Parts: sequence; C-alpha cells; structure tokens
Amino acid sequence: MDINDNSLIITKVMRQLLTLEFPVDNTMQVFIFPINANQFDYSTTVDELLNSVADFALSRKTKEYLAKTGGMKLSKEARTKFKDWKQNTGELGEFLLFCFLEGHLRAPKILSKLELKTSSEMYVHGADGLHYLKLPNDNYQLIFGESKLHKPITKGLREAFKSISEFKNSVNSKGEEKSGISFERSLMSSNLDRETFSEEEKAFLSSIIYPSRGENSFNVDDAFGIFIGYEVDFENERKCLKNDDFREHVETSIKETIEKQKGNIANYIDEFDLHGHTFYIYVLPFSKLDDTRKIILKELLS
Repeated sequence: MDINDNSLIITKVMRQLLTLEFPVDNTMQVFIFPINANQFDYSTTVDELLNSVADFALSRKTKEYLAKTGGMKLSKEARTKFKDWKQNTGELGEFLLFCFLEGHLRAPKILSKLELKTSSEMYVHGADGLHYLKLPNDNYQLIFGESKLHKPITKGLREAFKSISEFKNSVNSKGEEKSGISFERSLMSSNLDRETFSEEEKAFLSSIIYPSRGENSFNVDDAFGIFIGYEVDFENERKCLKNDDFREHVETSIKETIEKQKGNIANYIDEFDLHGHTFYIYVLPFSKLDDTRKIILKELLS
C-alpha cells in the first residue's frame, strides 16, 4: 500500500527541529510551525494540509468513489466525519498524528476510524490511529496511535503513556474493562474491504493484523505512535526581538524543554511497564493552545 503524496507535505511545510533517540529503539521527533514576523504561521500550514483531511477521514474506496463524482463532494464528506470543532479537543491531534506517521515515518494507514462514525457527534473510542511499518529487516510493526494536547508537555506525555497502558491491558484506571488491542485488531480485520482493492492487499494486511508464525516469513510487533501538542509562551520576546533573533530564541528554548523530557519518558515506560514496545513520538509546540486548536480546526473544516 502506497503513501499518499498529500501526506508528505507536512515534512515540507513544518520545520524538523530535533530528533532524539533513547533506549530501546525509541525516537522523539520535534517539529515547529513556520515562523513569520515573530509568530507561528498557522494559516500557511493549514492551507498546505487541507488535502490531507480526506486522506485522514475517509477510506481509500470512499475517497476514490467520491473523487470521480467531484472534489466538492469529497471535501464535504471528509468534513462531516469530524465532530463539531468547538466541542472536540482530540481530532486535531489525531489528524496531525496521521500526517506525521504517514508523511514522516512512512507508515501507511490501515483503517479510517472516522468513517465508522454514524454521525458527526459520535466519538470513536480506542486507538487514535492504525498504521503499519515495514522495518529494514523485512519484519513489520503494527502501530497504534495516541494523541494528547495539553499545555504542559509533561502532562501530555504522562497521559499518553497512561492511556497506552490502559489500552494495552484493556482496562481503565478504575479497573473497568475498556476496548484495547484485541478490539482494534478485530475492528481492522472486519473493515479491510473499505481500504483494500485486491485480495492480495487484503491477505497482506490480514497477515499483519493476525500474524501466524508458521505461515509468514516475517515477524510483527506492536508499536505506538504518539503525538503531543503543548503550549509555549514567547509573547515578551515577540515584541522586542528581531526576526532572526526571535527564531533562534524559540528554537533554543524548545530544544531545552524537550531535552529535559528524555528522563521522564524513560520513567513513564518503567512506571507503566511498557518495555519491549517501540515508540515513535512526535512533538509540536503551539502558542495559546486552546485558541489555536479551535482556529486550526475551523480553517481545516470550513
């Protein structure tokens, strides 16, 4: 299955600021929005990512069918799959996670969960994304997504690892059962017809979702993709620094903040007993997170 060209745009419109690697085989990629006149340029980013909304929200078959009937129908159908942007706090993170997993990691989407919603007010539980990745050794990873947007980055990271632990164990913090990995595998398997165009594709994805060591020539491990949006405040610097000085200050400050999180991540993996899984973490700072989230969603869906 190929990566859509639209997915690659996020690596061109956003600047990759930092890559951190930490044991075992985990990475954190830090991106920032383009900066224009001492402010994050959200509008340019939104304009470039508009075409990815349909790729995120719709299945491959639905997208192909609607594309034949006209671009307006395709765009309208994609927007209806989002909850009301004023109420929803999660789907922006899920959308950006999709863009990074496909566009940067090159991990194709397996299933569009938003298309399973029966109305724009229905919330889809479980993983925030379902992808797979072929590794250099010809083995595969089944990647489950988790996205969090919180003002403090430490809260976002901890909540993400906590959610992953509950998801892995199919139980919430109160000890109550919740949908987990087994449910997501079943969901993917029962909806493959939405995403595949041949029996060969369907058989291939089935072998990743439910790997059989005796039949496959490859191994499959569960991994996790994480998107963290957090808030930064550079209002004072915005008003008094030259453009180049402002960019340098922003980048230096963000790098210092991120470097401090390596120990926290190791602690969270320990605390929630998540050793053995690979984590692909994507971090993106926002100014005025709550207001900006609403503005971006509104522009994406207008």
